[in-house]
Formats: sequence, structure tokens, C-alpha cells
Amino acid sequence: MPLDPADLTARLVRCPSVTPEDGGALPLLQEALDQAGFACTRVDRNGIANLFARWGEKGAARSFGFNGHTDVVPVGRREDWTHDPFGAEIVDGMLYGRGATDMKSGVAAFVAAAVDFVTETPPEGAVILAITGDEEGESTDGTLALLDWMAAEGERMTDCLVGEPTSPDFMGQMIKIGRRGSLNAWLTVRGTQGHSAYPHRALNPIPAMARLVDRLSAHELDRGTAHFDPSTLAVVTMDTGNAATNVIPAETRACLNIRFNDSHSGASLTDWLRSEAAANDAAFGTTTEVTVKISGESFLTPPGPLSDLVTQAVAAETGVTPELSTTGGTSDARFVKDHCPVVEFGLVGKTMHAVDERVEVAQIHQLKAIYGRILRDYFA
Repeated sequence: MPLDPADLTARLVRCPSVTPEDGGALPLLQEALDQAGFACTRVDRNGIANLFARWGEKGAARSFGFNGHTDVVPVGRREDWTHDPFGAEIVDGMLYGRGATDMKSGVAAFVAAAVDFVTETPPEGAVILAITGDEEGESTDGTLALLDWMAAEGERMTDCLVGEPTSPDFMGQMIKIGRRGSLNAWLTVRGTQGHSAYPHRALNPIPAMARLVDRLSAHELDRGTAHFDPSTLAVVTMDTGNAATNVIPAETRACLNIRFNDSHSGASLTDWLRSEAAANDAAFGTTTEVTVKISGESFLTPPGPLSDLVTQAVAAETGVTPELSTTGGTSDARFVKDHCPVVEFGLVGKTMHAVDERVEVAQIHQLKAIYGRILRDYFA
């Protein structure tokens, strides 16, 4: 009997798998995959649950992989939800719950498609599923742990699809063939504390910070590239924490986020930030500390056989020819791209991370059909 992806989605949503908790999600998937003849291995690291599953021979010349996550973000205030966030209630054709869109439906769809495919038409090659519980968190012990284990064990995907929600408005709208990089920077500008009545005896760091963040946010990083929109810089917080009106503070802090295209690297942007801070310090006499965390570099899987395969499957099942895009935030594709060619395709993402997150049940079945067609065409 074919595996019902909507039922599997509902069972996954009922698992309270808020990062880093698994909530029973991966054992549920492993049971279904074990029964279908997949060789399953738990690749847990530092308390994070991960699952590797392979049907077919290790080291096969052709091995198509799916990547996804079962962890979810917190629900926020439960009283704001119309339906139990872990109840998986179906109302008017919509399945409600945290993770319904991002991305338990995607995982259920590719698990169901893979199980049915290897059962009905066993391929010459391997089908690999790499499922993590650490995408919504720090992402250091999830897909990275799976890829590290695969490298050590000689396991390899020749191509991979990440099942994240990719379409902004309607099913089949968009395939991701790359992602912008993401960089967070924390700025601490230090001066000299003093009495506000005697500003000449102090060195106020606040005007220096104001000038610095203005310079940074006004700077045009680029005008976009062939496959990427222009890079963006957003100042997300400024904080001094000074409750006294008669004290000039000794330091002030700010944080900014840069989403960057392939005109830049994390290292080049870090150098630019530190150069701007040094120039600002020279003008004001302050000292600025710049701390940077790079969440991921920009990457692109150039349009070609993999994106063509997914495009044709989406068009065949939806009647929509999807746009090839690099928009949006980061995903675990930023790690998979170092292992093999990777694209992303999944459901409409309008309600992900929102109160009353929900997915249209019919679209879960449609997504399974798309993934099944991708597998059949890949191994044809």
C-alpha cells in the first residue's frame, strides 16, 4: 500500500520536536524506512538527533539524495493559536501545526515518494535520505554531522534535493539553485565615561557609533549579479543601556546582518567592516571591536541537468514552469553544496514560523508526486 504523506506529516507534527528535542520524529521515520528495506543509521552528535537512510548499494555510481529537517521553531504563545500547535488538526483541507510547512510536510513527501519508488520500481543505484534535527538551531551538529559521517564512511550522494518550502505564493512557483551568504557582525565602540555637563572631559562613543552605522548602511555593496539580487546590510539593533541622563557612557553596541551575493565572501566583508571601523575610530578617537559570525557563504548550482530535471517534474505535475531563484534566507543546502550538486524545491512557505502554521493537504500529495517523478526520471 502506498505511504500516505499527509498522514505521515500529521504524525510528525504531533512530535514536539522544538530544536534541539527530537520528540520522537526520527524514530517514526526510521520505522517506515526500515520496513521498506532502507539501511538506517542514527548519526547523533552533541545531543542532536540525525538519521541517514540508504536504499541500494553503498558507493553506487548514481545515488539521488533528499535532505530535510524535522526540528521546528518554538510555538510562541499557545493562546495565540487557533489550533493545538502539535495537534495536526485538519480543518477545511488545511493541516495545522508547528512544522506543517517548515518542513515536516516536505520530509513526509520525500520519504513517502522514496519508499513507494524503491518498492514499486527498484532502481539501479541508491536513494539516500539525510534528515536532521538541527536546521532551526545552530546547525553545527545536524546536516554537517551527517556529511562528516558520510565522508568518513564512504557514503555519497551524486545529486541532492533539499525539500525546504521554496514557493512564495503558489505551488511550483520557484526552485532555489543557490542562496545568498549570511554574516552577522557585532560592533562595540568604546570611548571614555564622563559627566554629561563636562563633555570635553569624556569621549562619547554614541556619535561615533551613529556615524559608523550610517556609513555602513548607506554603502552600496553591489548592484546584483547574473543570478543574485543586490547584497543587503541591515542594522538590527543599537544598545547603550545607559539609564542615567547625566552620564556619558563608556561604550555602546550595535549588531548588523549582511546577506551577500557572489560578489563577496565572508572574509572580504569582514575586512571591509574592520576597515570602516578603523577609519571611523581615526576620526573620533574611539576604539571599535568588530566580532563576526559567518553563517554561510553564497553559492550557486548553475542551471543544468539537475535544475532541468526538477523543473520538468514540477511542470508535469503542476502545469507551472518554476523560476530559478537564489532569494530568501539560508538553508542546509549551504552545507550540501560542498558534497554534491544541490537544488531546493518544496511547498508554499507563507505560514512557516507563523502562528497557525498550516499546509494544504492536497499540496502534500502533489509534492510527493513531484518527488516521485524526479526519482523515476533520474534513474530512467
